[in-house]
Amino acid sequence: MNYIILSKQKELGESLVESLTVKFPSHAFVLACDNKSLKEELAKENNISKVFIPHWSSIIPASIYNNVECVVFHMTDLPFGRGGSPLQNLISRGISETKVTALQVNAEIDAGDVYLKKELNLTGSAQIIFERVFKIIEEMIGEIIQTNPKPQPQKGEPTYFKRRTPDMSKIEAEDSIELVYDKIRMLDAPDYPLAFIENKHFRFEFYNANHESEKELNANVRIIKK
Repeated sequence: MNYIILSKQKELGESLVESLTVKFPSHAFVLACDNKSLKEELAKENNISKVFIPHWSSIIPASIYNNVECVVFHMTDLPFGRGGSPLQNLISRGISETKVTALQVNAEIDAGDVYLKKELNLTGSAQIIFERVFKIIEEMIGEIIQTNPKPQPQKGEPTYFKRRTPDMSKIEAEDSIELVYDKIRMLDAPDYPLAFIENKHFRFEFYNANHESEKELNANVRIIKK
């Protein structure tokens, strides 16, 4: 069987492909990092069994999911938390434990039938959490390959998350230290807009935060002249 891993996190995607290739030497895995490369890989190889999507934020075209089984991994216990920025929306709500849901891609965002779910802890920076997620997804992909579960309809009333905007990363004067810590850590990963404060001359962006106490935390800062 041949599989495509579709991920915007290239480094983690490459590591996932390498690990799966070692675990399943009779199968072939290839990485695509955007819709263009996904279409190229699908055109190149007719015998694709599934497209696994561990980290993604764009719409998968119907021309793809109607022709090959697409399995997306979402960082909430669906149908709770359909929609964008799941990690940041969870942390901003004070949620420290969630589930990774593997579901079938269809026309409605995060509404497809569910293959399986696994527990996920949300401590640490966004990058640490993503690394943790990819390990869990590796296990889930292995289970799907080995057992070929039939996806089941989601149960319960859906709730929805709105995609966060960069302005929502701003640290406000009334924020508690705990909230500042969460704002910094939940965006501390490549390609995310870092938590920041600014004045008319400079923008201060924060990362690598350590929570010291209710009144203190340590973090690295990048200072940008406007």
